[in-house]
This record gives sequence, C-alpha cells and structure tokens, in this order.
Amino acid sequence: MMNPNQDLARMLKFYRQQKSWSLDKTAHETGVSKAMLGQIERGESSPTVAKLWKIATGMQLSLSQLLEPDHAQNNTLTPRNQKPTIRQAAALRQQQTVDDMLVSTLFPYDPQLKFEVFEITLLPGFEKHAQAHAKGVIEHALMINGQMDLLIEDTWQVLINGDSIRFNADQLHGYRNSTKDVAIFHNIIYYP
Repeated sequence: MMNPNQDLARMLKFYRQQKSWSLDKTAHETGVSKAMLGQIERGESSPTVAKLWKIATGMQLSLSQLLEPDHAQNNTLTPRNQKPTIRQAAALRQQQTVDDMLVSTLFPYDPQLKFEVFEITLLPGFEKHAQAHAKGVIEHALMINGQMDLLIEDTWQVLINGDSIRFNADQLHGYRNSTKDVAIFHNIIYYP
C-alpha cells in the first residue's frame, strides 16, 4: 500500500495528464500555485482539504477522484450489476492533509449515480471555510457522533448527534468543531 501523499501525487498527475494540462494550465484553472501543484505531484507536500477542493473543482473532478487511489478501476459498476459492498471507515480513514480532518472515502464518486460518500472526522478545534463548489453541487451532512457547527449563508448551524442537513454547496460554507471531543459525520456530495 502506498502512503497517502504518494497516492495523491499519482492521482493528481494522472488526471492532469488525462486532460493534457501543463502545470501552468492546472495552476490557472485551480487557483493553486504551480509550485504547490509540483510539490503535491512529487509527494513532497500535504495540502489542506481546502486546497484539495480547489484542485478538484478547478479540474472538474470530485474530491474522491483525487483521494481514492483505485478510483479509475472501481467506478464502472452500475446499480443493477453492483454487488453489495461493505467498506469499513476505520480501515479507510486517512489524514492526507495538514489540517485536523480525517477522511474515509466510503464510496468514491460514481458517474452514473453522481455522488460520493465520506465519513469525516473533525478533531477538536478544527475550523475550515470552504470555497464554493461547482454550480449545482449539493452536500448532505449526517452527524453520527459528537457536535459540529456548519456555516451556511453566513450563519453557523449547530448539528448534534443524529442531526442531518442538506445544503447547496455552490456557495461559501464551513465546518467547525469547537468542542473538546471529535465530531464525526457522513458527507454525501452530489454533482449535477
């Protein structure tokens, strides 16, 4: 198994080459510097989740396409021929970024279903303001442990264990854990 930085490096380079984009073009489209993109591709840098989102959005990819190393081989099953799949969040949990967010890709993006599913763990004190995703992207957050605050339309909404929310993610939004315990939620992201 490769380390997360090497997986991310390989996936970024794969999708950039698939688009026939230079590092300059990728930097222009994503708003992430050429130097940072080069460091990520060489496995020398762990970006923040916000940077990964900027890269994914600018390259017109889902987040799991960058995070899931075997995504290209695993996204061809349709609901009709798909066999039941059990995925354990604990076995998939990775800290591929420098911020205090652990991400488990439970189900990577499926082009037919148009969504991906994550389990996200926010460590105590974590706060992230996310850029707007592509037009029409919708997120669902389902709290499964603890409490977090979700910034939507300039207002922090408190979510506690068992709460769920759906919101348009094509606007500025954010996540915050101001408690002393971890906050864990499932995040379902739909791409139009």
